Amino acid sequence: MKLYKQVATALCERIEQGYYQPGQKLPSIRILSTEYDVSISTIQEAYRTLERKGLIEARPKSGFYVLNRQRTPNLPDVSRPVQRPLEVSHWEEVLNLLSNMYEPNVIQLSRAIPDLNAKSLIPLRKILSELNRTAPIQTFSYEDLRGSDKLRIQLSRLMVDSGSLLHPDDIVTTTGCQEALSVSLRAICTPGDIVAVDSPSFYGSMLSIKAHGLKTIEIPTHPETGISLEALELALDQWPIKALQLTPTCNNPLGYTMPDENKQKLVALAARYDLTIIEDDIYGDLSYQYPRPRTIKSYDTDGRVMLCSSFSKTLAPGLRVGWVAPGRHLNQVVHMKYVSTACSATLPQLALAEFIAQGGYERHVRKMRSRYQHSRDMMIDWVERYFPEGTRISYPQGGFLLWVELPADVDTAELNKRTTRKGVSLAPGILFSASGKYRNCMRLNFTERPCIENEKAVELIGQESKKLISELQGEKMAVFV
Repeated sequence: MKLYKQVATALCERIEQGYYQPGQKLPSIRILSTEYDVSISTIQEAYRTLERKGLIEARPKSGFYVLNRQRTPNLPDVSRPVQRPLEVSHWEEVLNLLSNMYEPNVIQLSRAIPDLNAKSLIPLRKILSELNRTAPIQTFSYEDLRGSDKLRIQLSRLMVDSGSLLHPDDIVTTTGCQEALSVSLRAICTPGDIVAVDSPSFYGSMLSIKAHGLKTIEIPTHPETGISLEALELALDQWPIKALQLTPTCNNPLGYTMPDENKQKLVALAARYDLTIIEDDIYGDLSYQYPRPRTIKSYDTDGRVMLCSSFSKTLAPGLRVGWVAPGRHLNQVVHMKYVSTACSATLPQLALAEFIAQGGYERHVRKMRSRYQHSRDMMIDWVERYFPEGTRISYPQGGFLLWVELPADVDTAELNKRTTRKGVSLAPGILFSASGKYRNCMRLNFTERPCIENEKAVELIGQESKKLISELQGEKMAVFV
């Protein structure tokens, strides 16, 4: 690696780790030249590299400063889904997306997978390796139905940060958050029941609704504050809704975090209509704000909120360790857990318990929050630079997912076919709606560090979007000729 790139990388890491704060003046070129024992031209080129990445800016007669993105992008409109119960009907599209996620030569901007190359995961790998060598034979037997007591103790400690005061016995571990959502639905619903969801909504949770013979009703959602409580109340007046399933903190795909005031109002509304809330908090620990936002569960006084989460987004999906705090529905959830997978694998649970106890988990998510926030700002800059005029963009408050709304005529399913053939995949918007809405929208991830390859991938999506718009305009002109 060339000297200026080495210096640029070192400075980038200092910025991401908070050593240099947003708005702070960076050391002079001469000081850095002495510090790194390189030429002045090398430092100048390193600073130019950071400028191109959008990390710093040069101010005339003043020096270089760390950039702090203050401007919110042009946000998507409030969603307006069909407000009647529907059956989820897009399994084939999801299957196609999942099938393409493992193509080796495709840049995957479609999948919601965290950074698996982070150095802060190395201690966890060492713990797993050590346990594989030294764990007693009992770890090969069945675990307690509720999961490892060591992990549940650590989970109850972690949840204090979110305002949720849970006893270890309140928690049931699961095989990922997907199972947590699934057993929660089966514990409280019977075929034909109606489940309300925020819209757009995570396709995995909607497919659980479909698999259990349930119907869904989509509730309008604001890209900054989340689900419309007024629209939800109107729906509750009209329909016998059994449960509400939503991701209120660092939402997938919009990225919003529901204000605490709205979370409190939602709990009160649920009590008035005897509604069960299934809260997916899988991205909560990746919130950019500190302290992390409170869960809806933290306002729950009568056990009607079923809090679900996992380590799939904060650490690694391959661990397959999730959990649910089901409140008053504990016995039903344990029953459903038993008939689905009986118990979860023991070794990953023990490794995670030790990783958390040693402080490794907190160090890792702290580093990732900073990394992902910087990557968000870079991704937004690229989309604004390369996408068609009129594009709207979400402003995620945590996690690593961006929601993009293109001009109305663009079909992102067709767009994805074109870009995938050229080595870049995206998640079409129709996956996130039971009724097939959001055809002109897409979800992109910004998991990886900003790099030229990913910038080129975003540029390609923008170019293909413009081509689609041009073709559509040509077709419209032909009709009038």
